[in-house]
Amino acid sequence: MSVKGFPRQINNGKTRAVVKICGDEYIIKGDAEEEYIRHLAAIVDERMREVQASHPNQPRHKLALMVAINLADELERMRDENKELMELIGEVK
Repeated sequence: MSVKGFPRQINNGKTRAVVKICGDEYIIKGDAEEEYIRHLAAIVDERMREVQASHPNQPRHKLALMVAINLADELERMRDENKELMELIGEVK
């Protein structure tokens, strides 16, 4: 499966990607392709900057928590939507 043209491919070894989120540099290690890790980091960076713009006096750890809650909410909504679609597909068969 790919996300916006990025393969969600699993490597046999660990990938190391250097990313920037809100101006801070992080080293992310994982099993996914480096481009995909960078893509995910760009999503987090964008969300962090959006939340930071509306809550400029909050410390970064609180901004990160807000972003995590927002992403978890989005994930749950998509899971619910996927479940509903799968049930509709099951009814059509």
